[in-house]
Amino acid sequence: METAIVDERVMGTRAVDAGALSDGWIMNGTGTARPAPDAADYSVEPPSLYRMIRLREDTALPIYQQLERQIASLIADGSLAPGLTLPAERQLAQHLGLSRATVQRCYQSLRRRNLLGANGRHGSTVQGPDQRLQSGMDRLKSFTEEMREIGREPSARVIRCEIGCNEAIAPLFGLRSTAPLLHLVRVRYGDGIPMSFENAWYNLTVAPGLRGADPSGSMYAQLRERCGIALTWAEQTVEATMPDAEASAMLEFEAPVPCLLLKRRSYSADDQMLEYAVGLFRGDLYSYRVRMRT
Repeated sequence: METAIVDERVMGTRAVDAGALSDGWIMNGTGTARPAPDAADYSVEPPSLYRMIRLREDTALPIYQQLERQIASLIADGSLAPGLTLPAERQLAQHLGLSRATVQRCYQSLRRRNLLGANGRHGSTVQGPDQRLQSGMDRLKSFTEEMREIGREPSARVIRCEIGCNEAIAPLFGLRSTAPLLHLVRVRYGDGIPMSFENAWYNLTVAPGLRGADPSGSMYAQLRERCGIALTWAEQTVEATMPDAEASAMLEFEAPVPCLLLKRRSYSADDQMLEYAVGLFRGDLYSYRVRMRT
């Protein structure tokens, strides 16, 4: 049996008036907020959300479930459109007079239902049903290429770029433990939203031209341009996992969200292994499809 938190309870019905709209928002005919035609900043908070929420004391339904059901309903009827960024947990809790844990529990449930996607410190983005990125596994492609295919601008934050030896990784390439490897640790973004946290190693014995590569760019493109080598096939596994504290910070989660762990070994046409990559992809934004035939 679930127990409601005592300090969540309110007398009667709670309705919070948000006041004037922020810049870049206009009120439509139904009394809900939407972006102005020229507004480019979708991280602007929709103040009308506060007065659309009604939390009741005269019900056994826990407050976090009331909040979840109401936000889900607002998403379903279009009052909160896909792409809209809702307030961060702490901010919404303050405006509604709730504990942050209550709002956090609500947001986590909405993410599990794929109705919200985390947007780091800016809040949570409305996705609506089935709004996760549908990425195919029918061919080998880079993150940069994948983002451009779905109309997002790729970018990266380089955490580490170093050349050295790794006794655990080198044997995966069939190399001696003293063989040099390029090690990259990056956060990959699509339209400024952190999408994945990636550790990747590259075989400098076969592709020495990567020594001077731009770590913020596509390594697949630089393999072709600098080394004259194209990756033609790969072996990849996909697992479900929860991010640790480091990965959660890199992906700007306020609370851990289930992720997809992809491990990939990529090869050239002559079966030379060039890349070993371990990427943590956001489960609230990604789903993978596979075409199978008999």
